Amino acid sequence: MDKIKTLATLNGLSKNTLMETLDIEFVDVGEDFVTAKMPVNSSVYQPYGILHGGATAALAETVGSCASALFVDTKTKIVKGIELSINHIKSKKNGVVFGVAKPIHKGRTTHLWEIKIVDEDDNLISICKLTNIVLDKK
Repeated sequence: MDKIKTLATLNGLSKNTLMETLDIEFVDVGEDFVTAKMPVNSSVYQPYGILHGGATAALAETVGSCASALFVDTKTKIVKGIELSINHIKSKKNGVVFGVAKPIHKGRTTHLWEIKIVDEDDNLISICKLTNIVLDKK
C-alpha cells in the first residue's frame, strides 16, 4: 500500500462534502487502521461550548466507512454504513480529535469497525462501533 497516495485519494474524496465542512483530514493509514483528524472549535460545538456528539459521530462514520472502502474493489462495490453506536466518555472544548478505525470483522458483505476518538494527548473522548454493508454497484 502506498501510504501517501492512499491518503491523497482519501482526502480528495472530501471535496464538497460534510468532511470538508468539518475540516476532517486523513492523516495516517496502515494495513489494519485508518486515522483522520478534526479540529475542535466553535464550528463543531453544541450549545454548551463543547464538541457536539454529532460531529464526533460524523468523524467516526467517515473514518470507518473509508476504511471499509480500502478493502473492497470500489469499481464494482459500494460501502454504506448501516449502524453506528457511540459512547461519549469525555468532553472536549478545543484542540484536535483523531478517529482511529480498526477492524473487528471484515467479511464479504459486512464489516465491523471499532473507532476510538482520542485527543492530542491520547485521552479517550468517545468509543464507537460501525457496521458497514458491502453492496454491488448498480
